[in-house]
Amino acid sequence: MTDVDVPESHPRYESLLLRHRIEAGVEKGITSEQGLIAQGRGEAFDYLLGERTIPSADAAERAAAAHLLRAERPVISVNGNVAALAPGETVELAEATGADLEVNLFNRTEERMEHIAAHLREHGAEEVLGLEADGRVPGLDHERATVDADGIGRADVVVVPLEDGDRAEALAEIGKTEIVVDLNPLSRSARSATVPVVDNIVRALPNVTDHARELADADAAELDAVVEAFDPEAALAAAEAAIRGQR
Repeated sequence: MTDVDVPESHPRYESLLLRHRIEAGVEKGITSEQGLIAQGRGEAFDYLLGERTIPSADAAERAAAAHLLRAERPVISVNGNVAALAPGETVELAEATGADLEVNLFNRTEERMEHIAAHLREHGAEEVLGLEADGRVPGLDHERATVDADGIGRADVVVVPLEDGDRAEALAEIGKTEIVVDLNPLSRSARSATVPVVDNIVRALPNVTDHARELADADAAELDAVVEAFDPEAALAAAEAAIRGQR
């Protein structure tokens, strides 16, 4: 997605590659310019985490997989940064869990919506929701309230990576089980989530997919046990401790 050639020997290779994906997303009409700022903020937290998936994040990713597999109507919400950073990984997660994909944007225009939907299709998605825009999340006065009634509107489990805090809170208020991917354990999004995944999205989504494939043949009791064993408050505390260098 980018013409910039970053040598793999560069000590910040992975980080630079992700930055270029966001830049290319802006050029392609997928990502807003504000997404550049959001990427930098997340990168700072990832640096403090050691750019690794800590054990509590892996446990969250396994719990996320169990929630998705036992859901009746799971949906993965996709914004511009998600589409730029991990389009293929998002599609693979949807395929592994039977989830729908729905585009949802703060800076919503029909052109951006179409660009992102087309980009996801280029990476293997068969159907992309969000363009219908016939439902709303109550309590929000901006475009992220706009959803498909048959998508996020009726979903029981929603994956909301790189989410705005106010929409995460609003979705929780109407009873959605939320799986939030956010590198900041102190954010409203992470603290509103049923399953806060404090990890980089490019690691988190493949890990959830891997866990979903491992749990594909699990019965309801096993999935329930995985869900019940996960403690969101403990996961957030462990992530904060890791960031602060306490362990």
